[in-house]
Amino acid sequence: MPISSPRRPSADDLLVLLAVGRTGRYTTAAEELGLNHTTISRRIAALEQSIGGRLVARVAGGWELTDLGREALAAAEAVESAVRSLSVDPAGRRALEGVVRISATDGFSAYIVAPAAALVQRDHPGVAVEIVATTRRASQQRSGLDVEVVVGEPQVHRAEAIRLGDYCLGLYGSRDYLAEHGTPSDIDDLARYPLVYFIDSMLQVDDLDSATGFAPAMRESVTSTNVFVHVEATRAAAGLGLLPCFMADRHDDLVRVLPNAVSVRLTYWLVTRAETLRRPEVDAVVEAIRARVHEQRDVLLGAP
Repeated sequence: MPISSPRRPSADDLLVLLAVGRTGRYTTAAEELGLNHTTISRRIAALEQSIGGRLVARVAGGWELTDLGREALAAAEAVESAVRSLSVDPAGRRALEGVVRISATDGFSAYIVAPAAALVQRDHPGVAVEIVATTRRASQQRSGLDVEVVVGEPQVHRAEAIRLGDYCLGLYGSRDYLAEHGTPSDIDDLARYPLVYFIDSMLQVDDLDSATGFAPAMRESVTSTNVFVHVEATRAAAGLGLLPCFMADRHDDLVRVLPNAVSVRLTYWLVTRAETLRRPEVDAVVEAIRARVHEQRDVLLGAP
């Protein structure tokens, strides 16, 4: 009687593991693959049985690859690469496709990520980029996200943190506001001006929270979780706004005050999983973002 051999891992099941490993969620992987949650769970269970060990572990907010799961992921990536190598664009280049989900701050999303994403999409129409604009710390579990851009060096586990570049916050007032209230002469003089900035109790980013340390005596004026609101409130004469220079300098009606005394330099960092960064479409978007940051470095720093 012939001896039955163990079931070999299925290539389809490996691609399911790839989607779960990259998204951290069964539901998101199911959406990407056009399957349902139950099928994803069954495929992962079948793959674990054929390989002989747990490939994913439950964590807060989703699923994370085990050490064995990361080994299996390498095989899954080889399968994906082999399939994708069969597709080329009209110019004979490897065709990229897929959805790339990015979380970034409001201003960075608008002026850095959006143009970078548009450039990638023009070259690779099969790549769709979803941008979630939010200001927060880097997540320990990047469920449903491929890339995060945060302010300040992140402390993350099982992820890569890439330093993108610096930008500056400056203090600005509208021409009409300064004409009516006068221009502050020094730091001490700022005590008589209201400040337009983030809502203190809702700010999650330490570097942004400490940015107002130059003048703790300033009272709050219009505050918001959205930096575009800061810009427009400052333009509407709500007070002096602590604004990203690369956003404020676009408006001729805003004047920077005390530029030598108030120049808060912060750093943008990009966070992603190593296995996610190996996806060609994610790598293309990340490289486009890095190129855009380099191209705009003087603007980000508020250089004349």
